[in-house]
Amino acid sequence: MKILIISYSFTGNNDALAATLASELKADHIKVTENKLRTTGKIFFDILLNRIPEVNPKIETVKNYDLVIFMGPVWMGKIATPLRGYFKQLKTTMGKYAFVSISGGADGPNIKLRSELHKRIGKEPAALIDMHIADLLPPEPKPERKDTSDYHLREEDVKSLTNKIVKILREDLLDQNLFILAG
Repeated sequence: MKILIISYSFTGNNDALAATLASELKADHIKVTENKLRTTGKIFFDILLNRIPEVNPKIETVKNYDLVIFMGPVWMGKIATPLRGYFKQLKTTMGKYAFVSISGGADGPNIKLRSELHKRIGKEPAALIDMHIADLLPPEPKPERKDTSDYHLREEDVKSLTNKIVKILREDLLDQNLFILAG
């Protein structure tokens, strides 16, 4: 099976996870970058105004892949805006896809993520994995946004989360009789 991982990361956490997952799945990996410097203020205004930033590299199609895995943070309950540019570009050529995220989670689960993916891509993901940094921190005192946004995944976090992602992907894709992931 031919797999492509497209990742965006503001803090480096999603890219670290994507690189390890790509190695584990023997997948191609494209790291999304932006033309302009991203700030937390820009995150807020992009989400609020539904702006889609310019991103690199450009992708015309993903038809040569059996599965595309998008990886990136969730900001204020919404998919990070740099990935939205790819969704828009690939919407008409998208086959099976999954979405994986490691983000703060201090505000709780991202309950509208599945419906946002459906709206932006036009179909349900084959798998959706929404993980939270708050779950990696001690429960007391309750993690706050500052705690989760300052956290950088440790090597053992990356290994553990990668194993969890591979397991969930295999289960979700097998349950749907789609295909078996290499590994």
